[in-house]
Amino acid sequence: MSSRASPKVAVLMGGPSAEREVSLSSGRECAAALRGEGYDVAELDAGPDLAARLSEISPTVVFNALHGRWGEDGCVQGLLEWMRLPYTHSGVLASALAMDKERSKATFRAHGLPVVASRLASAEEVRRRHVMDPPYVVKPYNEGSSVGVYLVHSAANGPPQLAPDMPETVMVERFAPGRELTVTVMGRNAEGPARALAVTDILTDGWYDYDAKYKTGGSRHVVPADLPAEIEETCLDHALRAHAALGCRGISRTDFRWDEARGADGLVLLETNTQPGMTPTSLTPEQAAHAGLSFGALCRWILEDASCDR
Repeated sequence: MSSRASPKVAVLMGGPSAEREVSLSSGRECAAALRGEGYDVAELDAGPDLAARLSEISPTVVFNALHGRWGEDGCVQGLLEWMRLPYTHSGVLASALAMDKERSKATFRAHGLPVVASRLASAEEVRRRHVMDPPYVVKPYNEGSSVGVYLVHSAANGPPQLAPDMPETVMVERFAPGRELTVTVMGRNAEGPARALAVTDILTDGWYDYDAKYKTGGSRHVVPADLPAEIEETCLDHALRAHAALGCRGISRTDFRWDEARGADGLVLLETNTQPGMTPTSLTPEQAAHAGLSFGALCRWILEDASCDR
């Protein structure tokens, strides 16, 4: 998608998912950056009337800044394919596969990537008994941004008391100790040129939950991470392989845990995010800046990569 065509850009944000507020922040930041790059931008809070609103606005291209269910799991991608509106980030299949944590893990295993043991269980069963020996983590299997994540410590007296709004099916995952690392990949398609930008070490005073991710001062980011060369190279390689295995387009961000005491064997892949946050505290813009890309240049690159049939 060339900027010479002076496209009209619709930035999708908000939506009905648990990550609505983060998406609104990402969308506003991206819209402002694209205006700074000279684009005609309309901001659109995605709701049930999304198709009608898009028809009214009649954009040339859609910048997808939605996070979580419906915006990041293949649903809105299918709508945009149906309307033949070029859009950013990953397509229908890659988005759906990455958001389904159990199926994405199966894909990673099939490609020789290390992941932690996990299983799906009903929320009712998880509330009733330990379905796995602690320590373990309970999370929705189809949400992101650490929404609804419970850490059950080894000294826990009983199973977690999940919130009533947790989905009926959750993922129970063996807790992986160690440092929290992440890598952003920029790539035009699963087979073509792609590059891993950097490894960031995420430092927090406690659990890297939703507040630690998005509240000012909730976490500290060290980019590039101070790592042994072998671990850094492995993180970059695994992120590229995860991006390709899922069939991602545009940008993705893959998260890792590294247990230093176990060396290379202590590195495990947690998940791949097909639409990383673009807020003032987000990791991907920091890594892009480290690689020499301003926030405006990053948004322009993402937009110029837009297409249908992704």
